[in-house]
Amino acid sequence: MKSPRLAHALAAGVAVLSMTATALAPAPAYAQFGFGGIVYDPSNYAQNVLTAARTLEQINNQIRSLQNQATSLINEARNLTSLPTSVLEPLQQQIRQTQQLLSQAQRISYDVQQIEREFERQYSGRNLTGSQRDMVQAAEGRWKNSVAAFEDALKVQAGAVSNIEGARSAVQTLVTASQSATGALQAAQAGNQLLALQSQQLADLTATLAAFARAQSLDAANAAAAKAQAREQLRRFLSPGRGYVPANAQMFRN
Repeated sequence: MKSPRLAHALAAGVAVLSMTATALAPAPAYAQFGFGGIVYDPSNYAQNVLTAARTLEQINNQIRSLQNQATSLINEARNLTSLPTSVLEPLQQQIRQTQQLLSQAQRISYDVQQIEREFERQYSGRNLTGSQRDMVQAAEGRWKNSVAAFEDALKVQAGAVSNIEGARSAVQTLVTASQSATGALQAAQAGNQLLALQSQQLADLTATLAAFARAQSLDAANAAAAKAQAREQLRRFLSPGRGYVPANAQMFRN
């Protein structure tokens, strides 16, 4: 049988262990108390941190969106920027010079009605009914037409050749501008001006071919009229007439 003193000591020890276990037991997860009466809730703190992270991510997304919009606006501004270089005026000036050379065509110009009148007057068969003097004058007029046409063709050719240097300078300017273009509009404008340059060169080529063809046509018409005139002169020479009629001739003047 245990003594009363030992039983009392054991009871006291059990009480101390019970109090220690109670003191060391963790507080509930949803509420812990700190110093000064401030409540610390780990679950609420974690939720707040997660909310703040999500908010920061949304802000970053908005910043990236604004940056993309700003970049898009900058690109649109570049695409709408006009090309600072233009060669249209020099090209138009060259075309006007070629037109001026064509308008200076001598004797028979590039006019349908005038061509009809001059061919009727100088190259038709009506000239074969005139006198020998009239036929000689008509032949001289046709020859002058051919010479003037070849002179006009040479002038147009010289004008086209002089425009080559301007075309070379324009090509160099436009290629440089297109390579340094900052947007689609500048590149498109450079391409359009290159097409305008090609149109100017085609206009010079057309004018040159037209002037040379005009000269060849007038020369061919002159040759055809000369053949017709030669046949008429031969016919007149061989046609029967009165023949030789003797007459008195005076050798010396008294």
